[in-house]
Amino acid sequence: MILKEYGNRRRKLMDMMQEGSIVLLPSSCEQIRNRDVHYPYRPSSDFFYLSGFVEPEALLVLIPGRPQGEYILFCRGQDPQREIWDGPRASVHAAREYYGADESYPIEKADAILPGLIENRERLFYNMGEDESFDRRVLKWLNEVRARGRTGVSAPAELISLSYLLYEMRLYKSKHEIRKMRRAARISAAAHIRAMRACRPGLMEYHLEAEIMHEFLRNGARAPAYPLIIGCGGNGCVLHYTANTGPLVDGQLVLMDVGAEYDYYASDITRTFPVNGRFTGEQRAIYETVLAAQEAAIKEARPGKHWNDMHEAAVRVLTEGLVEHGILRGDAAELVEQKAYLPFYMHRTGHWLGMDVHDVGEYRLEGAWRTLEPGMAMTVEPGLYFREGQKGLDPRWWNIGVRIEDDILVTRGAPENLSAAAPKSVAEIEGLMAERAP
Repeated sequence: MILKEYGNRRRKLMDMMQEGSIVLLPSSCEQIRNRDVHYPYRPSSDFFYLSGFVEPEALLVLIPGRPQGEYILFCRGQDPQREIWDGPRASVHAAREYYGADESYPIEKADAILPGLIENRERLFYNMGEDESFDRRVLKWLNEVRARGRTGVSAPAELISLSYLLYEMRLYKSKHEIRKMRRAARISAAAHIRAMRACRPGLMEYHLEAEIMHEFLRNGARAPAYPLIIGCGGNGCVLHYTANTGPLVDGQLVLMDVGAEYDYYASDITRTFPVNGRFTGEQRAIYETVLAAQEAAIKEARPGKHWNDMHEAAVRVLTEGLVEHGILRGDAAELVEQKAYLPFYMHRTGHWLGMDVHDVGEYRLEGAWRTLEPGMAMTVEPGLYFREGQKGLDPRWWNIGVRIEDDILVTRGAPENLSAAAPKSVAEIEGLMAERAP
């Protein structure tokens, strides 16, 4: 079933191309962490999306209409000596048997074989500029073909980015992908609950990080989808705070932007809660304003709505709340027009979600905001941030940073909240934290 899913994706991509095309898509390179130690390897999302192949030093080639076979995979051959150290490798044979390739070759033969595959093709689909070293190899192959022009062969006249076609495909999630995203969100929701239960004054932000990673790993999510953000007090007002080294201070809020990656699919959930388990009056006021803004935005995640409708709904509710609490003064509608909210809400209300936490896909088409359709997945994440010493801000609001984020799937009816298991009402959070052991 899974093999069929990858085959369907390749077929759909090739169906959008004319005969005379060729696709070159290398996987990502291994990255050095320090000296001779590598980071854990993850294949590029585009490459995995079309192949399901997870090893480095691999190249996917698609040639629509080629009688001998349209899907060719280059990969590493077996190496008994290296496999003693690094574990077994998929063989060239396995590339055909288990990964559906029509033909497969050792990656070492790519330089000898690729020019012959490229010749007499009219257009080359390749994302130039993403990998400089591979760009040089592609140019070398093209020049080899051009040099044989007098023999009657020709090189592709068009070099076309693969991104547009492939990113449009990735924007719409299949049932198989949605199952993985639901699983990633469930794991992340459980991690948020675990951290809330563990939280108490006197601990450090990284103690919550440890609880989160424990929950990820015990459920098969081997890595977070992005560097975890766990910020207490003023740290929660730093949008991409990742140090996670500050203390958990009694009377302060802690903002946790935490998402697991499960089987190459991301989740992205933010919850904000009081370190001691009880919101102060000011914290509750801001929290409930942000929650109302998120609920208004999620209602807009329906087919036929535009991408920006969610942001506009959130901005409207946030601005009304800022006026209600005396932080802004004036008519809320006029303040929205003036963007008076920007000192306190400076980011967008969401982004696409999928294999990448900031997933691929255009937000505008021909200058207009994109219309939402079933199968699209995104985050909805309004927030308000009040930094200490902010000009004109009453000190009682200082160091209150609140963001609430969920993973939303557009369906034919009401939007599905993939991360609904993570508590987010004031009553749910305070009730959960009241159950903590002393």
